[in-house]
Amino acid sequence: QVQLVESGGGLVQAGGSLRLSCAASGRTFNRYAMGWFRQAPGKEREFVAAISWSGDSTYYAGSMKGRFTISRDNAKNTVYLQMNSLKPEDAAVYYCTAGPRLSSSITDFGSWGQGTQVTVSS
Repeated sequence: QVQLVESGGGLVQAGGSLRLSCAASGRTFNRYAMGWFRQAPGKEREFVAAISWSGDSTYYAGSMKGRFTISRDNAKNTVYLQMNSLKPEDAAVYYCTAGPRLSSSITDFGSWGQGTQVTVSS
């Protein structure tokens, strides 16, 4: 199992940008596909984006595509989520996760970070 720690969340005005980071521990980081999910209070956790272990393939939820970009730097054991044109509805706790393959299903991921809070003001 890989250990994950998210960072980079905070308060941003609508239309602004944030870059989330997910630092992974262990030398097996590049064996995992990685994903970002988010969860607002009282709502279920929803898929945001995912990236293959090689970084060659990515997948986005429809509402994020064109605004969010997922990337990874295996040499730094880090996954990023660049979020642009943020909207109030993007406010949530964002979680980093690892799994065996590129997927948008929460059941395909096993390791999770603690989450980082993103707040968007209007």
